[in-house]
Amino acid sequence: MRTKVLTVIIVSGLISIFGLAFPTRANAEVSVNINIPLPGLIINAPPVMMVIPGTYAYFAPDVDADIFFYHGYWYRPYRGQWFISAEYSGPWGSIALRSVPGVLINLPSHYRRVPPHFERMPYGMVRENWRAWEEERHWDRYERKRGSEVYSGYENGNPRGGNGMGRGMGMGRRGDD
Repeated sequence: MRTKVLTVIIVSGLISIFGLAFPTRANAEVSVNINIPLPGLIINAPPVMMVIPGTYAYFAPDVDADIFFYHGYWYRPYRGQWFISAEYSGPWGSIALRSVPGVLINLPSHYRRVPPHFERMPYGMVRENWRAWEEERHWDRYERKRGSEVYSGYENGNPRGGNGMGRGMGMGRRGDD
C-alpha cells in the first residue's frame, strides 16, 4: 500500500514538473461585431445587378441607393462614410476611405446610365461568377463584341477616365451620402 501511494506521489510530481517545463499553448479570441444600420436601406430580396461599363464593379439598378458589389463584398457610401458587408442585407461595418477600392471611389456620377445592351443579372449569377469573369476579362470581351459604342458621358467610352464621384466625401449624387 505504501509503495502505491509513493508511486502515485512520484508520478504526480513528474507530471507537474513536466507540465511546468513544457506548458501547453491555449488560444483565446475575442470578436466584437457591431451591426450598423443604414437608414433607408432595406433590401429584402437579392437585387438584380448590372456591371458598370469599363469596370468589374456591379450595382443594383432597382435599389434607390448607391450600393456596389465588388470582389465579393458590398460597399455603400453613406453620409460621408463608406460601409462594407459580406451580404447585401448587412450587417454593415464602417471602412476607412483608404480601404475602399479605387474603382468605386472613381466611378463617374452617371454610372447608372448603362447602354441598353448591358444585361440585368440575378445577384446569384454575379456572386457565383464575378471572379471568373474578371480573370477571363469577360466584360472587356463583351464590350468589344458589342462594338465600340460610346457610353454617353464617358471619355472614349471608358469610365476610368472621369474625375470620379467624390464618393466618401459627402459629394455623391444622392442626398443621403
